[in-house]
Amino acid sequence: MRTVIILGSGPAGLTAALYAARANLRPLVVDGHEAGGQLTLTTMVENFPGFPEGLMGPDLIASMRRQAERFGAEFRGGSASAAELSRRPFRITIDGAVEEAATLIIATGASAKLLGIETERKLMGHGVSTCATCDGFFFQDQDIVVVGGGDSAMEEATFLTKFARRVTVVHRRDTLRASKIMQERAFKNPKVDFIWNATIDEIRDVEAGKVTGIRLRDLKTSAVTERAVDGVFIAIGHTPNTQVFRGLLDMDEVGYIRTHDGTKTSVPGVFAAGDVQDRVYRQAITAAGSGCMAAIDAERFLEHTAHV
Repeated sequence: MRTVIILGSGPAGLTAALYAARANLRPLVVDGHEAGGQLTLTTMVENFPGFPEGLMGPDLIASMRRQAERFGAEFRGGSASAAELSRRPFRITIDGAVEEAATLIIATGASAKLLGIETERKLMGHGVSTCATCDGFFFQDQDIVVVGGGDSAMEEATFLTKFARRVTVVHRRDTLRASKIMQERAFKNPKVDFIWNATIDEIRDVEAGKVTGIRLRDLKTSAVTERAVDGVFIAIGHTPNTQVFRGLLDMDEVGYIRTHDGTKTSVPGVFAAGDVQDRVYRQAITAAGSGCMAAIDAERFLEHTAHV
């Protein structure tokens, strides 16, 4: 039986692994369906403390992984497909094999919803982004498109006007889903304009290795137009990777795991860290911080149960 299993290998999971390993808990880290998390899809990271010159997202993940391995964390590929949390030890099915654990840290993250077009993944981190807070700085005095019509899209569009020359919101409908206050904020901003009833069919230019423009399709007339832009921010929401735990843990209406008193979930001995329980900040540093909390919470839980 494992003392602790950590599901997920992004900043939350790797920080939890580091702290758990240093506490001699010998954690098993399961990479998950997207090893390294969303940072592996980014290029330059300039807002992670301690790196004044910035560093590449995959390099940050690789360094965090090596650090956890140095103290004894064990890694394996695969992802959880089933879980039994009704009693301890917990039973987690990973690619057909069952692992037992005295404690469980869920750090499986949340995946940004994408448009589903071929070029967006190829240009992710090269002009395509899902995080204005992370990447807005790189678009000084440039023309940017934000896709979406909810609060997140309006927040991203408004935030990006601090850097961009012009921000254009592309929305599939002729009205926004965002709250009134967020709509008004965007409508009043002189740098923000809107393209209604439209979708992006293609993002150019993969061969150039950067975003140079988009192909728009009018959903009412099917007319196709081209538009030169320097960046595309996709803000159509996130999906927490919690499908395996539906019905087993307390979650909100979207599927984010609810935590209390730090990283505790509704099941004693199960903890959640990072974007899987954070629908507000979704930053590498906040994920890492909650990963630290989860490892400490797990260690204290084990100490308490050992004396009961």
